[in-house]
Amino acid sequence: MAPKSAGFPPARSMAQFMDFFSRKKTFRPKKHFTPGTLKYSLHKRALASFDTEVDLKRTVRLPEGESLEDWIAVYIVDFFNRINLIYGTVTDYCTPSTCPTMSAGQKYEYFWSDGREYKKPTRMPAREYLTLLLDWVDTTINDIKVFPVFVDVPFPSNFLATCKKIASRMYRVFVHIYIHHFDTLTDLSAVPHVNLCYKHYYYFVTEFNLVSKKELEPLHDLTERLCQTLPRYVYTE
Repeated sequence: MAPKSAGFPPARSMAQFMDFFSRKKTFRPKKHFTPGTLKYSLHKRALASFDTEVDLKRTVRLPEGESLEDWIAVYIVDFFNRINLIYGTVTDYCTPSTCPTMSAGQKYEYFWSDGREYKKPTRMPAREYLTLLLDWVDTTINDIKVFPVFVDVPFPSNFLATCKKIASRMYRVFVHIYIHHFDTLTDLSAVPHVNLCYKHYYYFVTEFNLVSKKELEPLHDLTERLCQTLPRYVYTE
């Protein structure tokens, strides 16, 4: 892998982000919060961090006085919506012939297991894997027993563990897209938008320790360049 120079835009608003990707297609229906609820209020605050090229690392921090579970729940749902949009731009190029396995270059490969239909880790084409992954996340975040929608309903005791599993699996979407579909992102002029979303996601999952260092390893070089030292580079083959 080698770094390739690419200008990162000085400012990209959430409206620009959504407008760009809505011109493509959403891989899964978006989940919405009900206006007037606490989660909707937190959702609007989370979206505000995309209004300008602000300090994304600071914006993901838990606001004083807010519930950790509510804050994480809102961000998980918001990132699910964004990752849906991103994968929707490359899904037509992610075929069994172009991506016969769910891999991240030559060193990493992911096997699907859900404890039900796929009880044992199973090798499959990337598109099938990602379809199952996004279906699973969609089902999980829409389960009110896992992601309660009312203030007076407590989160389950395993809520944070579930969010860690969701966050780790959604991270794999970035991994596959950056390593195997970077040329498509470039052709669609989508790289700056994906870079911004990735930075935001990385700061979120590391702020709350939702994704292990081992899981983050495939995009280590990208992260060093884009999220920490912040030179204007992206990751490509």
